[in-house]
Amino acid sequence: MKPTALPFVSIITPSFNQAKFLPATIESVLGQDYPRIEYIVVDGGSTDGSLDIIQTYASRLAWWVSEQDRGQTDAINKGFAHAKGSILAWLNSDDTYEPRAVGRAVKYLIAHPDVGLVYADCNYINEHGQVIGRFPAAQTDHARLRSGYVHIPQQTMFFRADLWKQVGPLDPSFYFAMDYDLWTRIAARARLQYLPGETWANFRLHSSGKTIAADDRCWPEMLRVHYRDGGSFLSLLVARYYLRKLVAPLWNWRRRRLLGKPVSKGA
Repeated sequence: MKPTALPFVSIITPSFNQAKFLPATIESVLGQDYPRIEYIVVDGGSTDGSLDIIQTYASRLAWWVSEQDRGQTDAINKGFAHAKGSILAWLNSDDTYEPRAVGRAVKYLIAHPDVGLVYADCNYINEHGQVIGRFPAAQTDHARLRSGYVHIPQQTMFFRADLWKQVGPLDPSFYFAMDYDLWTRIAARARLQYLPGETWANFRLHSSGKTIAADDRCWPEMLRVHYRDGGSFLSLLVARYYLRKLVAPLWNWRRRRLLGKPVSKGA
């Protein structure tokens, strides 16, 4: 297929005071070998030098802005409002893509027009970029999502813009579970597909990241989606929520412990 016939892919990076990690994120997008990427960076008015970094790459960005916003969800929505691609993704400013991730995702979506969203495996990395574990990715669908069986590493997902037009934008009232909310809405309309054995991204765990600092906000927001969509109190998702509350101290201890235990990428 000629490059001009390939789908246009729009990738959004929401950013706020992540200057330490932002260059690696930007480079991982701009370094992809896929020829038709529209890259948009939406910064929330950072004061840590992020603006200088963004300006360094400005000529290679389709659009960027640095201004006060209402947080990550608002920034993603703002970016997608400027997106022109037929395939969409977002990559947070402390995460990175693996080489050829975009091309692999596009190839699969072209070959499988019934799939609305595709995702793959993902590494956990620490603040130094060292691999410290693997995200527990697995195949899921609408019914399983509604029961709390998520297992989608957001960093690896690519989805069709026509679905975004049907179900978007993200709900700005969500701080943590805006991606889960989007997945349930997409899964109600199209097939989700996990590609085991393909690693497309790296999920950075660090002490100031949302996954470590505010993990306790995720499941209550998932319950909001559950009840909004007619879910019952007597459901697997609710049971998992209360079980999660019981094991949360151990779960968070394990994640913090990962931060101090780098392993080789080939392990």
